[in-house]
Amino acid sequence: MHRKNFLVLILVSLCIITGSPSCRKADKIDSNASLVLSFSTDTVMFDTVLATAGSITKRLLVYNHNSNKVVVSRIQLGGGDASMYRINVDGNPASSVQDIGIAGNDSLFVFVKVTVNPNDNTTPFIVSDSIVFTTNGNRQLVQLAACGQNADFNISKTLKGNQVWDSLKAHVIYGFLRVDTGASLTILPGTKVYLHKKAYIAVSHEATLNINGQWEHPVRIQADRLDPYYRDLPGQWDGIYLERGSKNNSLSNTVIKNGNFGLLIDSLVAGSNPKLSMDGTIIQNMLYDGIYAYSTSVVSINCIIGNCGRAALRIEKGGSYDFRQLTVGNYWTASVRGLPSIVLSNYTYDSVGKKVPNDLVKAYFGNAIVYGSETDEIGLDSVAGTAFSYMFDHAILKTSLRTTNPGHYLECLINKEPMFLDVFKCDYAIDSLSPAIGKGVPMGVINDIRGTLRPASPALGAYEYFKR
Repeated sequence: MHRKNFLVLILVSLCIITGSPSCRKADKIDSNASLVLSFSTDTVMFDTVLATAGSITKRLLVYNHNSNKVVVSRIQLGGGDASMYRINVDGNPASSVQDIGIAGNDSLFVFVKVTVNPNDNTTPFIVSDSIVFTTNGNRQLVQLAACGQNADFNISKTLKGNQVWDSLKAHVIYGFLRVDTGASLTILPGTKVYLHKKAYIAVSHEATLNINGQWEHPVRIQADRLDPYYRDLPGQWDGIYLERGSKNNSLSNTVIKNGNFGLLIDSLVAGSNPKLSMDGTIIQNMLYDGIYAYSTSVVSINCIIGNCGRAALRIEKGGSYDFRQLTVGNYWTASVRGLPSIVLSNYTYDSVGKKVPNDLVKAYFGNAIVYGSETDEIGLDSVAGTAFSYMFDHAILKTSLRTTNPGHYLECLINKEPMFLDVFKCDYAIDSLSPAIGKGVPMGVINDIRGTLRPASPALGAYEYFKR
């Protein structure tokens, strides 16, 4: 009996010393449906642009922090065999591998390879895919992203000092681009700026954004997907944030399209009036608001806002605004639109739902067109005892509001179809029979958005009519 116990003791000791698979608890396979893996990163980013067609390999570590062994039933590329990526798992190069075991409290190497020709203009600016891990029925994803075409890539970058972007290369933003406190970014004519999914531009306190496009060479800010399906698809990137305290921002001949928001403009600080000046800027195909302005100041001439899922222009908590020769055409069809095209308000809500008022010192719309597919394209929302000053001066308006008050409406045409050339293509130039022709008065805006000289009695909106 003693000899038998002695042999058992020796066997147990050997198991402990040698780590025999038959004795290790870590080799017990855990099939718990709640089990998850951990990864060294949630995104494998290839941020090197290759001079010629080439390949780069990066490493991903997959951790099993559980005490027992797990079996990953499948590791595969989301894009399958068509992906520009390849993976190598445990020495197996493939787009998909199966039944890979990871011992308890151990890890696994996955090598990721991408082959991109950055000089191929048909390649997306950001080549995206994912690695899909399926374990006990659970799916987990690690994102893959590589720089596609030759461009200036800005990956979650903060700009310092006075920066200038030109049109020699496209500028691609992945994650975010922030203009740092006290810094400035100037963008020259013809420059193209592309934003990846969920990317945004932010202009910090005391920072400035100056976009200096020309009608023949506009600055274009849009999503990085250029294939036909995505060309006019809203919601592909986040927006441009002019944060509280940013100052002296200006946009000339700029096209902003296909985001969640066009411009989000936060409140003023002393000495920064106006916060934003706009000339010849087009904002269209936004999932939410074209411009969301919060207790701030904007001066605008010859601008166009079209096809937005909520308001084209949403003004909250007052401020001061001057829009001349503005065209708003909102014929959104992708979903139900819950707001009029223009919303004016002199208050906001605090964290407990209490109204916080602020003077709407001025909301002036001269020689404007505000039209769309809803019955009311103007929404007025105010609290008593706080300034709420607005004026539509020579305008075409789609509304059921009472417009007989000369203090708010002067020489306005109500519910008169402006006869845009093609609202479904966001072409808001006016037809030869448009009631907007000759109905304006001089506003100091000599040329229209294309540079066409305006007559003594100009047309309403951003476009002057001329025979084609």
